[in-house]
Amino acid sequence: MRWQNAAAAGLLILAIAGCQTDATDGVVRTNEPSKGDVTAFGDAFDGLKTVSDVEYYASDLAVAEAKNQFRAENYGNAGALFYKATQLAPNDGVAWLGLAACSDRIHRFDLADRAYGRAFKLIGGTPEYYNNVGYSYLLRGKLQDARTNFLKAYELAPKDPTVANNLKLLASSVQNVER
Repeated sequence: MRWQNAAAAGLLILAIAGCQTDATDGVVRTNEPSKGDVTAFGDAFDGLKTVSDVEYYASDLAVAEAKNQFRAENYGNAGALFYKATQLAPNDGVAWLGLAACSDRIHRFDLADRAYGRAFKLIGGTPEYYNNVGYSYLLRGKLQDARTNFLKAYELAPKDPTVANNLKLLASSVQNVER
């Protein structure tokens, strides 16, 4: 009986250990096969796949935290996290769009333009893309370019409240131009 309890406890510990995150490198290991990962244990573990091997998992945490920082108006922190996400997953269009928006908020329009260019290549002309580009132009004082992009966003998503609000903001900006 003691031997069976010890064996059951040992199997339970192995099962639990296989599902936990390694505290040293933050990588969750799964049993999904991959392209030839070899560990220090040799061929017995050949084919183990880690979360870091999958791009869309790699940037999710950074993007989520970046969005939280952006909502809290910590644009520098958000930008750093979006930048980290673009490094972890260079094909993550959402991360590039977020990086561009953060660059706008800290008035680094040169960086914003490059990030918007990359985002467009990855996600195309979505309502979010045109809305963000329009807001970028609004911040720069380029009201006609802002209007063009807001209208493109509105054509794609006429019921989107953010786009509608930005069009109202643009209208009030035109009316309240100070000279």
